[in-house]
Amino acid sequence: MPGERKIKIIIVQGPTASGKSELAVRLAEQFSGEIVNADSMQVYRFMDIGTAKPSPDQLRRVPHHLLGIVNPDQTFSAADFCREAEKVIQDISRRGKRVIVCGGTGLYIRALTKGLMDSPPVDDALRNELKVLAGREGSVELHRRLAEVDPLAAERIHPNDQFRLIRALEVFHLTGRPISALREEHRFGTLRYDYCKIGLTMNRESLYRNIDNRVDLMVRHGFLEEVQALLDAGYPCGLKSMRSLGYRHLCNYLQGLSTLDDALQLIKRDTRRYAKRQLTWFNQDQEIKWIEYPENVAMIEHIAHDYFD
Repeated sequence: MPGERKIKIIIVQGPTASGKSELAVRLAEQFSGEIVNADSMQVYRFMDIGTAKPSPDQLRRVPHHLLGIVNPDQTFSAADFCREAEKVIQDISRRGKRVIVCGGTGLYIRALTKGLMDSPPVDDALRNELKVLAGREGSVELHRRLAEVDPLAAERIHPNDQFRLIRALEVFHLTGRPISALREEHRFGTLRYDYCKIGLTMNRESLYRNIDNRVDLMVRHGFLEEVQALLDAGYPCGLKSMRSLGYRHLCNYLQGLSTLDDALQLIKRDTRRYAKRQLTWFNQDQEIKWIEYPENVAMIEHIAHDYFD
């Protein structure tokens, strides 16, 4: 409704293993809040250890939402997330509680705060044609073609990012308009919430150490048994959810395609690479207030207090 006061939300984001879950719980405790998950893997049931879902203690301390809401063989898109998050946020606010959104999936957070851009559905024939082109001439050729029709998008998309290059070319061919122009129009749409984005940062060595330690802890807590249980329940290694970080590596081990030590080393390496990609995404967002964590937790609490006041 015009003039309606927007719901205030605090968004805790940052790379994997940066301490988001505990900080979100701490803020929710202090400000009578509830937490809305914005991690694309934590929406799956039966995938608890490998997705680093909040601990039983954290779940007891404050209510959490959108954790374990779909099975591993179900699809769950950013549009699905927005629809479910909208209902949860409205309910939390209606009950007089504060909303804390917590997660590292940049697309979910962008969709929640800015909405989703109207874009054409996937054209399988065109997509396959572009994939064949990339296979024959490389992603650089896709990038060259995109630069001809949408130089702004080509400037923003890395020449090796085949997925985004294909989508940008696809949108242009299906609509006759550059995807950069569509995004610029969308950017001026009405903001859905009043929000404060807090990004957790730490030096790279500390982050990588956290990642390595967490992988070791996951294994001690039964990550391998979790993957085996998923396979036993009929969720095959080829599922999109099972091809995610950690799960695909342990699937390879259980199928005899690698040693356990090699699998664990690859999980650590690929998680570090994932953290770098997350930071690249988040660093493009000028709205994020980056705070060194955990050293400056008091500063974060002060920001939250001023925002909610």
